[in-house]
Amino acid sequence: MDVLTMGVEEEYQLVDRLGRTPVNRAPEVIRALVGRLGDQVQAEFYNAQVEICTRPTADREDLRDQLVRLRCAVAAAARGADCVPVASGTPVMLPAEPLTVTDSDRYRRMASRYAALVSPYRLVCGCHVHVGTLDRGRALALGNHMRPWLPVLQSITVNSPFVCGRDTGLASWRSVAHSCWPTVGPPPVLDEAQYLAHVDGLVSSGVLLDRRMVYWHARPSEHVPTLEIRIADANADLDTVVLTALLVRGLAGTLLAAVDAHLPPPEPAEHVLRSAHRLAAAYGIDGPGLDPSSGRVEEAALLVERLLERAAPGLAAAGDLGAAVALWDGLRRRGTGARRQREVHAATGSLAAVVDSLNVATAGMAVQAA
Repeated sequence: MDVLTMGVEEEYQLVDRLGRTPVNRAPEVIRALVGRLGDQVQAEFYNAQVEICTRPTADREDLRDQLVRLRCAVAAAARGADCVPVASGTPVMLPAEPLTVTDSDRYRRMASRYAALVSPYRLVCGCHVHVGTLDRGRALALGNHMRPWLPVLQSITVNSPFVCGRDTGLASWRSVAHSCWPTVGPPPVLDEAQYLAHVDGLVSSGVLLDRRMVYWHARPSEHVPTLEIRIADANADLDTVVLTALLVRGLAGTLLAAVDAHLPPPEPAEHVLRSAHRLAAAYGIDGPGLDPSSGRVEEAALLVERLLERAAPGLAAAGDLGAAVALWDGLRRRGTGARRQREVHAATGSLAAVVDSLNVATAGMAVQAA
């Protein structure tokens, strides 16, 4: 069985060191980093966001080491701008200053075209996992086979219960806020010719500005030869990020046999998939989930166990099975990011304390490692 490479993109909010609210200091932070990190650090839609990108790797320890190094670099540069990085799907506290859009032609056009979506309540930070190397046709076919499992992957990564000073009642508000953008949701089942025709139609009709605005939960990347999985909130907990990457890579490795044998993918109805994603956003692993294959409501944690079983051949081929099981056991004990945010708030009554806990988890390990 081939072992695919994997890579991670993480988006962080920059929050004021004292006020703990998002601040527009990304240009300063990125300027301090670009000479050292090059294209591994990038701007995002808002000037209160920074994105980092690991290099492709086949080794889980290398992936972790890269994430620690990149988090350390961002934390150090942020200190120079009197702010700190926070990995959370949404801003915990309401910004004290108007958020500004990054000064690029593409982002200015997006802000004009989709003006109703420009809001601090829709400042969202995700964690995207790439697996490759895959040409577009093979990536699409793999995404078709993976789509029923994406709500289960989403359930372990929920980390946005608060937004702008309010408890949303959900484990992942990011999932709701992000879904307002065109195309966000389960990917349609398409082959390469259908994909090109469909996306070209969305662009030519003005629904999308360009192909990079295809925001399906699984999509072939337009700039690297990978399948990109886009269902995770940004997570401060590094173990959650590594577990997510291992499960994506393990599941992909397992399912490639069916892809290469040209077997038809399972095709649960889109409304079933969307219901499964809504349950994942509402509860994470701490409540019911929906098995898209059977349509039955079951414990979300049990569905994660089934995902581990399904991904086991790919995990074992990469030498990751024991590590993935241990990381899952740790996550069940600690709880998701959403649960831990609420526990800090319940213990302190302070949203500032929630932000502090996120910053420590995001940058603390990296600073210590430095």
